[in-house]
Amino acid sequence: MNISIPYGKTFLDLRLPDGAQTRVVKCRLDSYHPEAGEHELAQRAIDNPIGSDRLSMLSQGKKKVVIIASDHTRPVPSRIIMPLLLSEIRTGNSDADITILIATGCHRKTTKDELIDKFGKDIVYNEKIVIHDCADENQLTGIGTLPSGGELKINKLAAEADLLVAEGFIEPHFFAGFSGGRKSVLPGIASRKTVYWNHNAEFIHDKNSHAGILENNPIHHDMLYAARLAGLAFICNAVVNSNHEIIGMFAGDVEKAHLAGCKFLTGLCESRVEPADIVITTNNGYPLDQNLYQAVKGMCTAEAACKDGGTIIICAACEDGLGGDGFAECFMNEKSPQQILEEIEKVEKKDTIADQWQSQIYARILSKHRIIAITEIDDEKIRAMKLIPAHNLDEALSLAGYDGSQKITVIPEGISAIIARD
Repeated sequence: MNISIPYGKTFLDLRLPDGAQTRVVKCRLDSYHPEAGEHELAQRAIDNPIGSDRLSMLSQGKKKVVIIASDHTRPVPSRIIMPLLLSEIRTGNSDADITILIATGCHRKTTKDELIDKFGKDIVYNEKIVIHDCADENQLTGIGTLPSGGELKINKLAAEADLLVAEGFIEPHFFAGFSGGRKSVLPGIASRKTVYWNHNAEFIHDKNSHAGILENNPIHHDMLYAARLAGLAFICNAVVNSNHEIIGMFAGDVEKAHLAGCKFLTGLCESRVEPADIVITTNNGYPLDQNLYQAVKGMCTAEAACKDGGTIIICAACEDGLGGDGFAECFMNEKSPQQILEEIEKVEKKDTIADQWQSQIYARILSKHRIIAITEIDDEKIRAMKLIPAHNLDEALSLAGYDGSQKITVIPEGISAIIARD
């Protein structure tokens, strides 16, 4: 049995003997063939919105229109979506004053070159574009209180818009259930403090804060409330394959259209598996496996497929190193993962700090599993992060104690897969 494992810009080859107790979990995003091309799928969705009037009708009589767009960290096919949204708005209101607001969340600002790569020169040079800054109080305004009690502060442009629209894409998300939809507002254009409150320890600990789950997910609940309160009236969200090509498009009401997209994605990405002794997974290769911080997402998928006390092998190049400073510093001490987890889970919502949620999930996984990491990071740093370093899959399987009798689950696309445990 030969299996290709995405790793950086290349692949690792996994060879297992015939007869090995192996289950390969593959998403069907790349094997799915849509009935129309990308542009037609997008246009159809805008022409036939779910649970909403057409955007051209919504824009009638509106002066200030804001379109929230994802930033450089998300593979949203904006070159296709944005021109269609602009055209649809102007069909209903040729005098609309439109601003594209880049939803950076707590990320760095998007550069001009990244904007051109995302939208093309025509939009960058001819449309008004503003980049959200979660720490700039001059950009922010309070609009209410989240169901969980936190202050909801968002970008003033969005709060003052007569019509608020968002583009985006939908993929499994390791604690919000799915990306897309309401996430354009929270965390997309929210204040840092609001984002941190939403990512608090209590919510991360909740049994429903996992990939593929929206029902009773407290993080999703706050996010959806924020989007409704902000007045997000229309979304256009894509589902894309590994080449970032549109295979599904969902437009309309922020909740109903998003749910339709999530259902479509679940049908392609969800697998039901028995917990295995050893789980081998990835962070989908470059550009998603550039650091260990991001690789926690792949580990989280493996966690759902692994027996308690079992071994996870994460294959992630991590050519940029460990990632967030707060995340790295949290583990480079003598405390055990269980101690770290217990300390984080005592932190009040209002006291949430940067990277806390990633550290909490990482500590949770480490407290239940041995994790062997195949990366480009120095072995000493890997050990400091409570991991076992390996340099190839044969070595990793040897370190895992594999002798042919253990059950192995292989998840080549760790970020895209949704695991439903038996």
